[in-house]
Amino acid sequence: MAENITRLSARQKMINLMYIVLTAMLALNVSSDVLDGFTQVHQGLNRSNTNVSGRNDAIYNRLAAFAKENPGKGQVWFDRATEVRQQTNSLYGLIDSLKLAIVQKADGPEGNPDNLIARDDLEAAAVVMLNPANRRGEYLRKRVDEYRKYVTSFTDDPKKKASIEAALSTDPILRAGQLTPSKWEDAKFDQQPAIAAVTLLSKLQNDVLYAEGEVLNTLLSNVDAGDVRVNELNAFVIPQSRLVMRGGQYQAQIVLAAVDTTARPDIYVNGRLLDNERGLYTAGAGAAGSFSYKGLLELKQADGSITKLPFQSDYTVIEPMATVSATMMNVLYAGIENPIGISVPGVPMSSVNATMTNGTLVRSGDRWIARPQGVGKEAVVTVTATIDGRQTNVGSTSFRVRKLPDPTAYIAFRDSKGNIDHYKGGKPFNKALLLAAPGLEAAIDDGLLDTKFKVTSFETIIFDSMGDAMPEVSAGANFSSRQKEALKRLKRGKRFFISRIKAVGPDGITRELSPMEVIIG
Repeated sequence: MAENITRLSARQKMINLMYIVLTAMLALNVSSDVLDGFTQVHQGLNRSNTNVSGRNDAIYNRLAAFAKENPGKGQVWFDRATEVRQQTNSLYGLIDSLKLAIVQKADGPEGNPDNLIARDDLEAAAVVMLNPANRRGEYLRKRVDEYRKYVTSFTDDPKKKASIEAALSTDPILRAGQLTPSKWEDAKFDQQPAIAAVTLLSKLQNDVLYAEGEVLNTLLSNVDAGDVRVNELNAFVIPQSRLVMRGGQYQAQIVLAAVDTTARPDIYVNGRLLDNERGLYTAGAGAAGSFSYKGLLELKQADGSITKLPFQSDYTVIEPMATVSATMMNVLYAGIENPIGISVPGVPMSSVNATMTNGTLVRSGDRWIARPQGVGKEAVVTVTATIDGRQTNVGSTSFRVRKLPDPTAYIAFRDSKGNIDHYKGGKPFNKALLLAAPGLEAAIDDGLLDTKFKVTSFETIIFDSMGDAMPEVSAGANFSSRQKEALKRLKRGKRFFISRIKAVGPDGITRELSPMEVIIG
């Protein structure tokens, strides 16, 4: 059978690492260094896209050559490959047009995706992709869904199908600090710097090319390669990752495609012969920056002649970095548990440790729980990681520590559908619902903190027919019997006030909340 010239595991590791770097950067404030990082990753993805596209071209050309030599056996597979290419080119071109639209929105009509000026523009991506008038983000998601279903129909291999589905997944994404997942397009393009959105679209193009390569390899494997005379040889460099953390190692597999696997070529890198038969090239990563190398594969033919095939590749070494992000806000709140996300690109969670000043920091599964103490003081999270057997300090992040904001008092009731709702005053409230309510509750329910408070007391003020105020004190969080009797006598349109509301939060602080005006409906 035809040889698969794509090394999935190495490529996937590279893309996974790039995506982790992107996600880590997005959790930080947008700074010049972060924007520079996005630019480097975008450039690396563009080079990777060129390489992957070249590999796909090689597979497609082999199918074309076989179809020309043996149309009866090869034409059907070549026709399917041509359809796959057309679908890929269509989606790839759509993504290119969206990248250009975002760049032109940020830089103007002369904008160039390869030279974005307004990299920190936080509006361009959302205006282009999330505008309700054209719904380009939703349209892109649907196109990716259609393409994913189309390409996975060519393979029955569950592992390969699962890999493609994972690479092109558009499932809703649960972002840090949210209780419910966001749509794929919202999570990718809402409040994203222009350079981040363009980089994410370049990664999507990389995933599309990867999916195309898997399908082309599947079609090629259906061809009896024994009937085809190999007439072209290519050298391929398959790096474990193009992004290497300083202090680690760069590794790449250098292989010869379309030859007998028993033939072991001599491999020269920068003029030096590799000392192993597997084509494993290792280079130290002692400094940050971009590095390149080139060489030759020399293969001795049966007639004694030597075929020389050149190759070249590059890789990027990045500085050690850690990402520390508060999943609720970019601050920590005293007196409660604050979920914290901590990750180091390329390092497993088991090898990452962290400490915090002005409080405690405890690991909880793949996340961390921070409990700061002093309000108004900074809490500094310091991250270390075990890299190549050495403990390395990979960064620290400072957080402001604030007191929990005051909650809002409300009367809980069930609506006509049986769902629990909150009445917070200022508008008519059905008298039957009011009398059915046990009392008063309080919480921060802004969708971010979602913290319950315990009401300890409150006072109702009802005015009699003479206009005199008649205050009544509650029984803790519940209406007292005297308050209940007074409420029963109120007629529609009447108003009364709930004041002197006191509540205690998880931080142990008693607060007096704003009064509530209740209108009998």
